[in-house]
Amino acid sequence: MDSAEWIWRSGRLQPWGEATIHVNAVGHASVAAVFEGIKAYLAEDGENLLLFRLEDHLDRLYASARICRVEIPWTRDELTAAIVELMTANKASDDTYIRPWAFPEGVIREQMVPAGVRCEVAIDSWPFQSGFKREGCRAGVSSWLRISDAITPPRVKAFSNYHNGRLALMEARENGHDWPILLNDQHKVSEGPGACIAMVRDGVVVTPALSSGVLESVTRSTALTLLAEEGYEVEERTVDRTELYLADELFFLGTAWEVLPITTVDGLQVGKGVAGPVTEHLYELYFSLVRGRSGRHLSWLTPVPVKAHG
Repeated sequence: MDSAEWIWRSGRLQPWGEATIHVNAVGHASVAAVFEGIKAYLAEDGENLLLFRLEDHLDRLYASARICRVEIPWTRDELTAAIVELMTANKASDDTYIRPWAFPEGVIREQMVPAGVRCEVAIDSWPFQSGFKREGCRAGVSSWLRISDAITPPRVKAFSNYHNGRLALMEARENGHDWPILLNDQHKVSEGPGACIAMVRDGVVVTPALSSGVLESVTRSTALTLLAEEGYEVEERTVDRTELYLADELFFLGTAWEVLPITTVDGLQVGKGVAGPVTEHLYELYFSLVRGRSGRHLSWLTPVPVKAHG
């Protein structure tokens, strides 16, 4: 399926094919547009889709809007209800990706979108497939540096911020890697183009601190919590590039990427060249949680009954 039947747009459901805007509304408006990526996983019993950490994702959406100084004219409760309404209307019955996004409404001709501009909010969704890639991916350190808080804040989930990762990704693919790893303006490890990064070294799980130029990742927070609960020592700190070459395990973390092992970095094999034991254990913990099998952190799961879809 290329598209769902319905999109939620500023207070009502709209047929996917009718959800249009004037061509002049595209362009400058996207500079200030913010969004979220949320996943709903089919529960083990098949009776519910479980929206994962919906409240935290919406908190980050409003935080991004605040920093960008744009106005979202809908409350968190209203957007929560809208997401459930959309999933029900689209008869979602398997793993689903949901993207709420806010962009300045109307035709924006100013290059510098003014502060306080009112936004339209759209929510779309599509199915996705989860799966653990034990063979992992090849990563390379990019010559492009990660954006910084003093330039365009990376803790904001804005469409415009992703051009930074796009440049790094194109370079990585040209150089024979799957994904790039970006350093920050201090030439310390930051993150990937759309996911955070973590390593295991001498039994300690290490991830760059939030001040390293990373998105305040919901998946990163989840992973650190789960690993600490399992007794692993976890650290958030500055990470040098050369530490990547000495890591026993490396992996990316993100809503879209979930847990993705890194098996080579700059052509050097990581560990045994496949997902390591900590990475595999984290994957098992994560998917047991998001599908409701573990019974842990139930407040992170918002159920949407599948049976209601008919």
